[in-house]
Amino acid sequence: MEETIKRFYDKNSIGKSFPFEPTNAYDHQNIARVEYENYHPFIKELIDEHKKMTLVLNNFEMSLIDWRINDWEFKETINENFKSFFTLIKEKVPIHNKKEDKVLLPLLNKKLIELGDQNFLNCELTGNDLIVDEHLKIEQAASIVFNLLDIGLSLFDKQSKEITYAAVFEQGLAIVETIKLHIYREENILFPQSMKLLNLNEITFQSSD
Repeated sequence: MEETIKRFYDKNSIGKSFPFEPTNAYDHQNIARVEYENYHPFIKELIDEHKKMTLVLNNFEMSLIDWRINDWEFKETINENFKSFFTLIKEKVPIHNKKEDKVLLPLLNKKLIELGDQNFLNCELTGNDLIVDEHLKIEQAASIVFNLLDIGLSLFDKQSKEITYAAVFEQGLAIVETIKLHIYREENILFPQSMKLLNLNEITFQSSD
């Protein structure tokens, strides 16, 4: 069992790093970094929400691993972190995504099309469509994790329960990786691009609508 888990997690690394932090493989296309204090207040708000999300994700990730190491025992901390994760996905993430989908992405999409930065197969598609698509996929993936966990809790056969919990574990780690990479893309590509290409008054007007 320990060998299986070591590929995900080093028990001695608690508090130092997390197994799915974005690496240099996710290079941000040489887009100039923007310091937090130089961002538009609306984008600062999104970044602040990302920080809160990341804390929940890290706790969920550690609890998944603890749950697996301890043969699927639901400790109090694990229950709390699982609940916080699903609350985040069901209540917080949709509101956060709506802000991006309704404010930043339409403005940036329009600007990128004007600049000729779009898919050659479809002149109305830009890299921002990847962000929108990921928003939907994250919600769908989280729903799968929740449903698998619900099924596992209802099973009486030990082997079937363990197989289902193993699927929750794998899918749970995968969605943590996906969301962290998504946040990384937004903070290193989407947000800096927005500051570079958009009129700040446009963001203010759109976000106050």
